[in-house]
Amino acid sequence: MVKSALLSEDGEITITDLDEPELESGSVLVTTLFSEVCGTDVHLVHNQLIGVPYPIIPGHVSTGIIEKMNGTVREIDDCVLEIGDVITFLDVHETCNACWYCLVAKETTRCPKRKVYGITYSANDGLLGGWSEKIYLKPGVKILKLPSVEFAKTFIAGGCGLPTAIHAIQRAHIQLGDTVVIQGSGPVGLMCAILAKQSGAFKVILVGGPKQRLNIAREFGITETINIDKLSSKDRLKQILQLTNYRGADVVVEATGVPSAVKEGFDMIRDGGTYVIVGQYTDAGDITINPHLDINKKHLTVKGSWGSDFSHFYLAVNFIKTYHNTYPWAKMISGEYSLDEVPQALQQVMNHSVLKAVISPNK
Repeated sequence: MVKSALLSEDGEITITDLDEPELESGSVLVTTLFSEVCGTDVHLVHNQLIGVPYPIIPGHVSTGIIEKMNGTVREIDDCVLEIGDVITFLDVHETCNACWYCLVAKETTRCPKRKVYGITYSANDGLLGGWSEKIYLKPGVKILKLPSVEFAKTFIAGGCGLPTAIHAIQRAHIQLGDTVVIQGSGPVGLMCAILAKQSGAFKVILVGGPKQRLNIAREFGITETINIDKLSSKDRLKQILQLTNYRGADVVVEATGVPSAVKEGFDMIRDGGTYVIVGQYTDAGDITINPHLDINKKHLTVKGSWGSDFSHFYLAVNFIKTYHNTYPWAKMISGEYSLDEVPQALQQVMNHSVLKAVISPNK
C-alpha cells in the first residue's frame, strides 16, 4: 500500500493508503523525493478550476527515484533510464499531437485531450500526483534524468513557477534595454523577474508582498521592488511612472492570481507596450475594464499565457543546470513537510507566510 494525500471537492485533505499499481509496458514507478505546493493547489482547495475530477492526489511538479520499470524507457535525449535514476517528469500528459490545436495552431497547451498530473487525473485513476509516497508514470510520460538528489531539490525550488514563467516571458518578447514590471512576488512572479533580466531587460520592477518575499527577490538580484502592503494602488502607479520616465513599462507581466491586479496592470504599461497575463490560471472572479482607455487608445498588445509544454519544462531543467550556482535557490524553499503536514503546508502558502512549501512524502 502507498500512503497518499487526497484532496476532496470540499477542500478537505485525507491521508489514505492506495494500492500500488501493476506496471503497463513502458511505465515507471517512482519513489517520490519532493513535490511542491503550488499556488494552483490553493485554488484547487477552493474549487476554482473547472473539470477537476475530485478526489485527486495533488502535486503536479515532482521529483523522485525510479523504483520499478516495465520495459525499456528513454528520456528525450535518448538516454535509457535505469532503476535508481533520479528523475523529474512533465506533469502534462496525453497531449494528442493529432488535433487542430496541436498540428495547425501549434498551441499544444490547448489540446482538448491534455491531462495534468495532480490536477486533472482522479485519485481513482491511480498514483497520479506527487503528494504520495510513490508516483505512477504512465507509458509516454516525458521523463528527464537529473544529476543527483541534491539537484532534484534545487529543481523543485524553481518548480512549476519556472516553466510557467519561461512560457510567459517567451510570450512577452522582451527586447534588450526594456523596462519590465512583474506583478506578483510568488514563485511565478519571482521566476518571471529573473528571466526578464536574463532576456535583456535593463530594469525589472517587482510589485508584490509581503516584505520577506521581496527580500528574497533582492537576493536574486531584483533590486527594484514595490511593497503592496505599504503603498496604495495609486501610489504604486505613481512610483512606477517615476521609475519609467513617466511613460510606463515596456512590458508588464501579471503573475498574481488576483483579478483586480489585471486592471491595475493596464495602467502600468506605456503606450504601444505589451501585457502578458499568466497568473489567472483559475477562475478567481471578474473585473471591469474600459476597452477604449485600457487597450485600444494605448495601442497595447495583450496576451494570455496558459500552462506550459515540454519545451518550457526542458528549458527549466537546463536553466537550473546552467545557473544552479548563480542564484540562491535554497532561499525559495521555506520548509519541507510530510504527508501528515500537508494541511499545515497549504495553510501557510494560503496566508503567504512562506514562499514555497515542499512536500516530502517519504520524510
